[in-house]
Amino acid sequence: MSRFALPELERRWLLSAVPLGTPTRVVEIEDRYLPGPRLRLRAMTGPDGTTYKLTQKLPASDGSPGTLTTIYLAADEAVAMHVLEAYVLRKTRASYPPYGVDVFAGALAGLVLAEAEVGRSAEDLDAVVDPPGTVVEVTQDVTFTGGSLARMTAEGLARALAAYGL
Repeated sequence: MSRFALPELERRWLLSAVPLGTPTRVVEIEDRYLPGPRLRLRAMTGPDGTTYKLTQKLPASDGSPGTLTTIYLAADEAVAMHVLEAYVLRKTRASYPPYGVDVFAGALAGLVLAEAEVGRSAEDLDAVVDPPGTVVEVTQDVTFTGGSLARMTAEGLARALAAYGL
């Protein structure tokens, strides 16, 4: 692992609906996944403006946590990267700590996923309980990773959900 990469400790769940209650924060996210390398350009727009991040996610081959490296970009730097071919994924993320709940748009409309990230240890991550409305945990299912979802059609989503009886 490089000295700039951090372990990515995260779990994901397929939800039947957005949890009840008021989220602590809501942001609109546009993820642009570049083909080939594992790079994502993210624009997160909330009440305080837009944040741009270029992220590399590298999964571990042995089942242990992968690594995550992030560079924050200025708006003009992010816009300059829009000339690159990319698969685009749009979603609204609502924070219900310790979960981020994503409601997807476009071909994935109706899909609701929750994720929890901890930066401390695998034991801390294992201690996170399933969020309300959990249908199934999909942490190990690459179908429900951002890079896969960005390439998915509505028909592909229907097949992925059917695999879980939905």
